[in-house]
This record gives sequence, C-alpha cells and structure tokens, in this order.
Amino acid sequence: MDGQHRGKGSRGRGGGWRRNQDESRDMRLSRSLTYALRHGAAKLGLNMGSDGFIFVDELLSHGQFSSFSPEDVERVVAMDDKQRLKLQVHPENGRLQIRANQGHTVQVQDLELTAVVLDAPDCPQEAVHGSYMKHWPSIRSQGLCRMDRTHIHLAPGLPGEGQVISGMRHNCDLAVYINVHKALADGIEFYWSENKVLLTPGDADGVLGPQYFLRAQRLKPSSCDLDLE
Repeated sequence: MDGQHRGKGSRGRGGGWRRNQDESRDMRLSRSLTYALRHGAAKLGLNMGSDGFIFVDELLSHGQFSSFSPEDVERVVAMDDKQRLKLQVHPENGRLQIRANQGHTVQVQDLELTAVVLDAPDCPQEAVHGSYMKHWPSIRSQGLCRMDRTHIHLAPGLPGEGQVISGMRHNCDLAVYINVHKALADGIEFYWSENKVLLTPGDADGVLGPQYFLRAQRLKPSSCDLDLE
C-alpha cells in the first residue's frame, strides 16, 4: 500500500510538473510574440506589413519560434486576458496573420485605431495611467512621456473595474488620472485600440503634461491620494 501511495503521488507530481512546463512554454511564447510584434520584427528579420501584421508561417520558420506550432500561437492569443495580440486570416491569400494591438516602438501606419472625438459617446471624461511610485517625483514635475513607444497608454479605469482588461499592469502601485476632455480641447490626440486601451502620442515632444492631471493615487500597500503640487 505504501508503494502504491508513493506511486500515485509521483504520478500526481509528474502531471503537475508537465502542466507547469506547458504554462512556462506558453509564457515564453507570449513574451517572444509580444517582443517581436511590438519592437523586434526588423531585428529578427521578420517582414512586418504597414498594418503591423506578420504571417504566422513566416514567424514560425524563424529559429526563435521554430519549436512552436500554429495551434500554440492560437492558444496563447486566445488565453491572453488583456487581448494584446490579434489573429486574422489574410483576405486575399487565406494565410494566418498576427499583430500586436498596441505598445509598439516601431511605426505602424495602419493600426486601425479609432480617434476619440471630444463629447462623442465613447469619449471618457478621465482615464488613468498606471506607473510606479519610484517614478512619481519626475511624473509630477514633468508629466507622462511616451519614451521610446509611439503612444502613452491609458485605461478607462483600474484593472478589474467593469470591462477594463488592459491599459496598465496589475502590479502598478501608482495611478495618475488624466483630464481627457481638457487635453482634447488643447489639441492632444487620443485613440482607442482594438482591445480598448486609450492611446495618446502626447504633445509635439511626446509628453502629456501635469496640467492634465486630475489626481494621483498610491495604490499599494494601501490606497491614498497624492499631492499634485
């Protein structure tokens, strides 16, 4: 009986190990896809269209992805709760394509973003940018900067509120609320991505200045309002 008990335990641990290995493999694929589609297509020698799409068969022929299958890619995209990636069949040749919905450091001309118009039904009064308290002194004085990305990312609320699924990382401990109406009135452009992330290129310098801050909150370990001055 002891031998049988140990045997069952071993099989249980083995099954758990295999599940963990599968999860780790999916996470590795997800990270690699996100990097390639947002930042590294050219460095990897991948042909990205002006709309940000790469053919999946070409992607999987690259050495970094050669151990994965189209089914692996489809599973990882479907399981991403933030919907960062999009798959579609090319309308002319029927080949499967993939792209990132937002977060690019490379220029993508035809990303199918929806412009936000002041006072339109889908125009939010405010939006929130997630960051970290260690950056608060510079954010408070200089504003939000898109850095090497093409847009500053904002969410219509905190993760888990209503239909908010993306736009900020879950481990952010700083939330900066933006007066979208005021920024739009001053000529700052905003766009909705396909997965409902609010994007803005900021001003001519790529900055969303402190004059557009409504409030700021420290989120962890406990929530509290921060001084904007």
